[in-house]
Amino acid sequence: MISKLDLDHAEILLKLRMKYQKRQKAIVLLADGTIFYGKAVGNKQGTSFGEVCFNTGMTGYQEIFTDPSYYGQLMVATNAHIGNYGVNNDDVESDSIKIAGLIVKNFSYEFSRDNSDGSLEDFLDKNNLLAISDVDTRALVSYIRDHGAMNAVISTDVDNIEGLKKQLAEVPKMEGLELASKVSTKEPYYYGDENATYKVSALDIGIKTNILRNIAKRDVYIKVFPFNSKFEDLEAFKPDGYFLSNGPGDPEPLVEAQAVAKEIIKRNLPLFGICLGHQVIALANGVSTYKMHNGHRGINHPVKNLITGKGEVTSQNHGFAVNREDAEAHDDLEITHLHLNDNTVAGLAMKSKNVFSVQYHPEASPGPHDSSYLFDQFIENIKK
Repeated sequence: MISKLDLDHAEILLKLRMKYQKRQKAIVLLADGTIFYGKAVGNKQGTSFGEVCFNTGMTGYQEIFTDPSYYGQLMVATNAHIGNYGVNNDDVESDSIKIAGLIVKNFSYEFSRDNSDGSLEDFLDKNNLLAISDVDTRALVSYIRDHGAMNAVISTDVDNIEGLKKQLAEVPKMEGLELASKVSTKEPYYYGDENATYKVSALDIGIKTNILRNIAKRDVYIKVFPFNSKFEDLEAFKPDGYFLSNGPGDPEPLVEAQAVAKEIIKRNLPLFGICLGHQVIALANGVSTYKMHNGHRGINHPVKNLITGKGEVTSQNHGFAVNREDAEAHDDLEITHLHLNDNTVAGLAMKSKNVFSVQYHPEASPGPHDSSYLFDQFIENIKK
């Protein structure tokens, strides 16, 4: 005798199978002409361009998709199942999805988390994001690892390969591309308790919400400024410290942010930078940056703190890095952290100034909390 549970299960499988059969064919076309095949998620059709990259995180897809640092990128999720725990309104890092498109192996239309506010499919539809599944993501990621991150297009227009190639050839490369202006706030705003003990001026070049949470919960009131603000704008808040945020794109074109960092450094004011902010601080000191082969994107990257000798498991998301040789040759810079996979610079501090920065995410959203002490270090620097 067939139970009601068996019937319900069969009905769910039938619905999923019907949805699967209706989906459009789709492709991933890389800039070098390589093609991977898949199917559109849901009923959405269209075309989306960006730099293809991959994230190795096993969880936290909603935070990844809404992280401004991913603006302009086609995200390949290495986890085999995406969407299985739905979405939650609290698990966002900005006001909208920031990735240019999503590429997965298996997309879960059903979700099973008690506190979910809806499905990932509806979330993607609401944000008008094109996503494709049934792609051999292991082969795609292996190809990117070997050949490097490059521009690509995902599309349901599978019969227009030559047309897509021509359009893709016109898409600017990430190197030299300024993207902070695309994600930064248009107007200054406040975050935290206005009666807090300390005040911080934060330059938004792609800031994550959880960074603001982590700073604010340490008795700090924050004023967040647009990417092209002047030092005088940040100074007018009369802050106790300054913060340069994470963000997307190449740091070299961010001349306004570099000018702000130079002035803060010149005056020896407390300054903390994360990711893109870390790179801006390096550039402000005359240390160069470069485009990485395929970047660091995941929540299990090993870093060694050279000051304490301790290892940290970190959350990372960056496609550019600070030139280690330049940093080592600088008289007033100390490399404080190294990435243990490739020995790239993961942290810097100035010897004669109240300035430090890291190339990873101590706010850990998603990811481990090994590096949350860096926010405490920032407050200690302010107290000094």
